[in-house]
Order: sequence, then C-alpha cells, then structure tokens
Amino acid sequence: MSSIQDTGAASTLFTSYNTKNAAKPAAEDPQDRFLKLLVTQMKNQDPLNPLDNAQVTSQLAQISTVNGIEKLNATMESMAGGMTAGQSLQAASMIGHSVLVPGSALQLAGGGGVFGVDLAQAADQVKVTILDASGRAVQVMDLGAQAAGSLPLTWDGKTSDGSQAADGGYTVSVSALRGDQQVNAQTLAFGTVQGVTQGSQGVQLNVGPLGSTGLADVKQIF
Repeated sequence: MSSIQDTGAASTLFTSYNTKNAAKPAAEDPQDRFLKLLVTQMKNQDPLNPLDNAQVTSQLAQISTVNGIEKLNATMESMAGGMTAGQSLQAASMIGHSVLVPGSALQLAGGGGVFGVDLAQAADQVKVTILDASGRAVQVMDLGAQAAGSLPLTWDGKTSDGSQAADGGYTVSVSALRGDQQVNAQTLAFGTVQGVTQGSQGVQLNVGPLGSTGLADVKQIF
C-alpha cells in the first residue's frame, strides 16, 4: 500500500499557511488563495495516490512566480508615479518660456516672425514656403544644405517682391532633398508655454494659440 509522502516542502507549506492565516484574517490576496487551495489539496489527497515531491515543488514554484509578478507590478507602478511627478515639475519650470513644437502656424508681428523646421536626416537642399491666409505663397526661403535636427528660423516679413507683408497669421511648408530622395521634414511653430495640465495623455503643455502638446514634442526651448 502506498503511503502519504511527508516532504520538507509540505511541512514548510503548512507552517507558512497557518502563520499567514492567523496574522492576516482580512480579505485574501491572490497568493493567499493559491496557497489555501494547495493546502486543501494536500489535506484531501488520496492516500493511495499521494502528491509526489515534483507536484508539490511545481506548485510552490507557481506561488513564488505569482508573488514575484505582484511585487514587480507594484514596483513598476511606483516608478511610473515617480516619473509622472518628475515630468510635472519639469513641465512647470517651462511656464513662461518659448518653445518650438510641431506645427505650421507662423505669426508675423512687428515685422518679424519665428518658426523652425526639423529634419530626420541631413539634406542637400531645403526650401521653406510661407503662405498667407488665402494659401498664396508670399515668400520662398532657400536654406541650401542643412544637418539633421531642429533648425530655428526667422522671417523678416519681406515678400518675394520685396514688399512688407502685413502682420497676422501665416502658414509654413517645407521640402527637403538628399540627392534625388525626399527627406522627412517637419515644420515647427513658435509659442510660449502658458500652463501645464496632467490627464489621460500624461503631462501636457498649454502653448497658447498653438494648443496643447506633450513634453516629448518640444524640439527647442528658449
């Protein structure tokens, strides 16, 4: 006749469960439920077909895995909270500063306007076109060869025929070539950070008329 095996792991399991059950009568967490099920299984095992060492060890390993995952999740949540708090402090320090962020808007005021372009890679030829509210090109700026990265630019308000453009809103487009291949280029709008909000999309900067933008979208700070 087979007999019930008395393993060291089983003894430790019963001791651990009894200690936890006495010290923690509140609602059980997943580890407690798992442990309780295993203890119950061992108490009611068939004497003619008892659990072997491999089964007990395997289930104990599962308990350790569940516990490890829960601790990892708690650690990650704590780290995420710390990162969010750090981003909020960083963003708050930007209030009042001017920034370049993705956008095509260009505001001409007092005969001058600031904008920028961002190139994914170096280009042999970069051209910027400034358009008025009706979509008519008023100036084309040939920037020649440029390195990859963000490039701040200014417009003095002069049109292609040499006249002075009226103050107001304009838009900018950019084209860039490397050899005969198009280079991924993005226009950047200039604005001032007026506030900071935190929502489902994380920390957002309020850049006045340009709207909200994320910290990662800021290309340059002035």
